[in-house]
Amino acid sequence: MSSDDAARIERIARDPEFHALVQRRSRFAWGLSAAMVVIYFSFILTVAFAPSLLAAPLANGTLTIGIPIGIGVILTAFVLTGIYVRRANADFDVETQKIIERAS
Repeated sequence: MSSDDAARIERIARDPEFHALVQRRSRFAWGLSAAMVVIYFSFILTVAFAPSLLAAPLANGTLTIGIPIGIGVILTAFVLTGIYVRRANADFDVETQKIIERAS
């Protein structure tokens, strides 16, 4: 690594906007992670402690309520990932680029 690169990294590391960006990005990521953990463990705890709730049949068929709810849990993970990627591309990456350009 050249001394110019090291100096640029040092300027970025001291930039208050960089620290604010890192904090916002971390808070957003942890919020989405917490939402997924709550959804997942709610499902698992329902399976463990109230299986009859998920075993109820849907519309007189063999499909139970638990199957679409389980699929919903999986799809929620994809949706939350998509939300993060969209925000990262639209906001976080743009701000990161501005910080890098200012430090050059």
